[in-house]
Amino acid sequence: MIGTVSLLAALVVAAPPLPDAPLPSSPVRVARALTDTTTALDSEIDTWRASGSAAVPGAVTLYALFEQRLDRLLAARPALARSTIALLPTALAAKVRDVIAAHRELVRITPPLRSPKIRVGPAAPAASLLRWYREAERRFRVPWRVLAAVNFVESAFGKLRSASAAGAQGPMQFMPSTWRTYGMGGNVHDPHDAILGAANYLRAAGATRSIRRGLYAYNPSPLYVDAVLRYARRIRADIRAFYDFYGWQVYVRTSSGSVRVTGPGLHRGHSPMR
Repeated sequence: MIGTVSLLAALVVAAPPLPDAPLPSSPVRVARALTDTTTALDSEIDTWRASGSAAVPGAVTLYALFEQRLDRLLAARPALARSTIALLPTALAAKVRDVIAAHRELVRITPPLRSPKIRVGPAAPAASLLRWYREAERRFRVPWRVLAAVNFVESAFGKLRSASAAGAQGPMQFMPSTWRTYGMGGNVHDPHDAILGAANYLRAAGATRSIRRGLYAYNPSPLYVDAVLRYARRIRADIRAFYDFYGWQVYVRTSSGSVRVTGPGLHRGHSPMR
């Protein structure tokens, strides 16, 4: 009997949403989708971490993308966001509130791309990134979660390979002159070297006394500082948030709207997607 019940339970578990799955539009349905997706994603992340595999499981990729699309929907529709967040469990509401606020802040300081040519590639393995963040924290006393959040904001953990319009390079987006001073002779495009260089710069900028001051030196925008700290707070609240963000895809702003340029479901060329 127990075996039969277990089999039936396995059969009714919903498959991860497809990359182009329709998004709900009412607060009740969005709240339910966020709650169900977060529960499933957390479970898949736990399984992934326990496995020791470097590869991101397909289920994590799909659940993370659906969650990302839901968050982007709420970020673009404030009234829907307010009504939806009011229906969420307390912990999830706090996460969603931070994530969509950070998204809005970054949109405000990120101009649309002038060139459609974007270089992307795979991120370094999540376990390697965590090891390097923690190494940098030990060496430079900059919180590893802040380094992870900077890495996420600057290049989606290294998935976005293009230089910025101003010429900043690498997974932590250093200007060449700054890298020569703080990169300690490393390769600006190497994630390990870039993380150590960022921690070195942040310490020199006073981050060990005031993390906000250090981040403001890194990018002189209060909106940038606030967004980074929101993501860092989510990672501090639950380590699974790091793996969650790691599974997110790269969207770029163009004059005709946002375009997803990494992840499943992309065909020849890039189609605008929410």
